[in-house]
This record gives sequence, C-alpha cells and structure tokens, in this order.
Amino acid sequence: MKQRRNELLAAYKSMCTMREFEQRMHVEFAAGGVPGFVHLYAGQEASAAGVCANLTDKDVLLNTHRAHGPAIARGADVFAVAKEIYCRAGGLCRGRGGSAHLHDAGKGLWAANSGVGSGVALGCGAALAARNRGTGGIALALVGDGAVNQGVVSEALNLASIWTLPLVIVFENNGYGEATGADYAIAGKDIYKRAAAFAMPGVLVDGHDYFAVYDAVNTALQRARDGDGPSIIELKLTRYFGHFEGDAQSYRRKGEVEECRRNNDCLQRFRQKVLTGNLLEQTELDSIDNEVMKLIDQVYADAKAAPFPPEEEFMRYIYADNI
Repeated sequence: MKQRRNELLAAYKSMCTMREFEQRMHVEFAAGGVPGFVHLYAGQEASAAGVCANLTDKDVLLNTHRAHGPAIARGADVFAVAKEIYCRAGGLCRGRGGSAHLHDAGKGLWAANSGVGSGVALGCGAALAARNRGTGGIALALVGDGAVNQGVVSEALNLASIWTLPLVIVFENNGYGEATGADYAIAGKDIYKRAAAFAMPGVLVDGHDYFAVYDAVNTALQRARDGDGPSIIELKLTRYFGHFEGDAQSYRRKGEVEECRRNNDCLQRFRQKVLTGNLLEQTELDSIDNEVMKLIDQVYADAKAAPFPPEEEFMRYIYADNI
C-alpha cells in the first residue's frame, strides 16, 4: 500500500508539473521571450502521466511535436527542458532542438519530432532493436489524431503486426488535427477500430481519467512483453490551448475549453478519485501544488537567465572532427 501511495503522489506531481509548466509557458510566450513556435500540452496530462507511470528504464517513448508534457512525465530534467525551449546552454539538446525536438536517451525519451505520425515508424525500429538485443524493452509511440491519416502510420502498423513487434501506439485524440475536426477528417470516426485491420487489439479510453489510461497502457504493455505484439489505444481528451501559441482557435465551439476545465479536468478528477477513495490526503495534494509552483518559478527564472550556447556549438555535429 505504501508503494501504491507513492506512485499516486508521483503521478499527481507529474501532472501538476506539466500543467504549471505549460500555463507558465503560455504567459511567457505571449510576453515575447520564447523563440520559435511552441505547442502546449495542457489538458492532456493524464495521458502522459498514465503512460509513463507504466514504462521501465528499458522502455522507449517516441514523442510528438507537442513535446513538453511527455518529456516531463518521462523524467527529463524540467530545468533542462525549459532551457532547451529557450535555446539556451544547458538545454536538453544543448539548445539546438527547441520545443518540438526534446530528446533524452538516458531517460528513454527518443525522437520527439515534428514529423506527424513518424513516431510510429520510429517505434517499429526501436521495438525491433529491443527484441533483437533481448533487452525486454517496449517501444511506445504517442501520436495525435491527425497522424492516423498519414501513410507512414498505416505502413508502420502493418509492419508492427506482421513482425509481432513489442510496440504500443497511443493516439491522443484531442479532437483536432491542427484546425481540422477529427470527426470530419477521420473516416469511420473511431481510430481504435482500425486496429482490427492490422490484426491487433484496439481500445477506446477516457483520456481525462488517469486511472483508465494507466490500466489500458498496463494491459497493452504486458501483452507486448509477453511476445503477443502491438496494440492501439485511442484516448479521447482535450487540449486547452491552440494547436500552437497564437492560434485564434476560431474553429472551436464557444465555451468548449471552459466547459472541460470546469467539468472534466484531469487533475480535478484525479483529486476527486483519490480523496473520495481515501487513497491520499488533501494536505498531501496541496503540498504538492505549493511545491510545484515554487519549482516552476525557479525553472523559468533559471531558463531566462541562462546564457546562449557558445559559438563553437554552431558547428558541432556537422563535421566528423568536431563531434
């Protein structure tokens, strides 16, 4: 029971850290201090937390361009994540990758990238390597609903199935591929039902419910570890901000986000579940809230004060003699 309590506290802290990090980034980006584009994850925290709570040190997470939340959930240093987004020295990728390309091989965080759906194909490679090397590891690819219509995804799902790869594909269906509604763009509407075409199981899960996400991912990972091949999980959830910062979101129904924040927020649902079930105490949760607020204050202060990379960094990794 003690271990379970610790796991729940860790999950709540992970979700709070993602939320506060992204809400602060929303403010900082509007103030003009963040270079390039950012794609915020706020609202989807139960997905990354439920996924990453199941992953071991042997497993690999393939992330999307909406990269901050899953990177934090996977255990990447939140200070280094912020510095990377600000393109500063000490960033996760030396300030070279920026917001959409967070990578930390030491944490099993591979290949966050802006190629829509490419994580499924990369996941096939990671899963094949894990099996061939006998590591016992699993590859898990997070992709958005827009990825389901990419040709590379269908090719990768077919390959994963015929090779019985230890791969789990989680579609985070937040209802919009950029500004196009999923109900309009996806034939048949239900992503998880496409799994049948590739002879693998597919399930639909409430992505606002941490516990439902955790259980579904746990089942799929166990299946992969047992050598039974890949699975698809479709999570229905909501992103609170636009596809990118600056997106006017004129395509969304009026009051849609406010309604979700009020009635279906994943952090509030987590709190309600653990408090009504006497799994955790309110004082414990409140303490985490305060701890995270102070942490994120320091994270952003450090990131904005960090220097830019030295000039010699610009040529690193381009020629063999300066790697």
